[in-house]
Amino acid sequence: MPNATEKGRGSSLKAGLRRAERLYKAKSLALIAPLFLFVLTCFAFPIGTMLSRSVDNPEVHTALPQTSTLLATWSGTDLPPEPVYAAIVEDLRSATDSGSAGALVKRLSYENPALRSLFNKTMRQLPEADVASKQGALREIDAGWSEVSTWKAIKQASSAVTSYYLLAAMDRRVDAQTGEIIKASPNQAIYIDIFMRTFQIGGIVTILCIALGFPVAYWLSTLPDHRSNLLMIMVLLPFWTSLIVRTASWIVLLQSDGLINRSLMALGITDAPLQLVFNRIGVVIAMTHVLLPFMILPLYSVMKSISPSYVRAAVSLGAHPFVAFVRVYVPQTFAGLAAGGILTFIMAIGYYVTPALVGGAADQMVSYFVAFYTNKTVNWGMASALGALLLVATLILYFVYTKLLDSSASKAR
Repeated sequence: MPNATEKGRGSSLKAGLRRAERLYKAKSLALIAPLFLFVLTCFAFPIGTMLSRSVDNPEVHTALPQTSTLLATWSGTDLPPEPVYAAIVEDLRSATDSGSAGALVKRLSYENPALRSLFNKTMRQLPEADVASKQGALREIDAGWSEVSTWKAIKQASSAVTSYYLLAAMDRRVDAQTGEIIKASPNQAIYIDIFMRTFQIGGIVTILCIALGFPVAYWLSTLPDHRSNLLMIMVLLPFWTSLIVRTASWIVLLQSDGLINRSLMALGITDAPLQLVFNRIGVVIAMTHVLLPFMILPLYSVMKSISPSYVRAAVSLGAHPFVAFVRVYVPQTFAGLAAGGILTFIMAIGYYVTPALVGGAADQMVSYFVAFYTNKTVNWGMASALGALLLVATLILYFVYTKLLDSSASKAR
């Protein structure tokens, strides 16, 4: 039986071990704390703030606080009562004085374009405070104040949180009359086509990168180290060149009087210059060149770890070299293909500079419209909604990738 002294020593040893573990954890946390704070402040917080803009709806309920409160209890079947008309007159006068009328009108025009002229006309002719019937005065200014649909649109836009931007990004909207989600009008239903175009270009670029990157990665993996290292520098060379410089170089090469068209005509392949720039062809060529290293590197890292003895064993057992390569070697590269393909596709669908410079009007991707709404129209809600859907697509692709990896790992076991 252990005596009291031995028990005391054991207890003190355990306490010392626990203190050492706590000190080790504290040091580890202190080491990663700067990185964690950097990621939180420079990555997570900006993205979270940006995503919140896709549902944030402050313009109407901030500029029309009294009207929004009264419309919250309005049934929506008949015209609102006189206090609502009096409230909107007072709110519009305050909004004009505070300078928030412009944002108010802009937001309401998203719900119904006719509301822009209605509110601008009304704010130029606001009834005096001593007018007995604000309802009659507003209806004299414009007949739109006599329509229930006008008030329904105001009520729909007065909520602090809205689904308008997210629905608009999917070519949908909420019907002010029925409250149901319906398709947007044909002249406004453009975003599904833009997303399909983005995924189509991303898919084509990814397929081309696989077709071009696979043989290059295989060649690099079979060369001696001193030669493969030299060629790897050539693969990495685009990373050391500015993206704008690389894109501008393709414009010079692909233009009508560029080197490629001159060479084609000199060889007699074409009689006239081909249109290779400011269209889909130029976008695909330039993006493939930029993104090709992101396909080669994952493939090379996987191929370098594959032993050539597997293919030699299959050939020695009677398999044709091509069959042995396809059925023995290629399946072992699926992890690299999946990693490179997902990485290339995710980067392709988020590209902005290359399509903006090399593509035409019909070749712009989702990122172009995010920049358009951010920089030109200052519509943060629409820019955030498009960005949120692009982020969702990226997360879905990442989820599929992790599932494929888990499935491959389970099969290997």
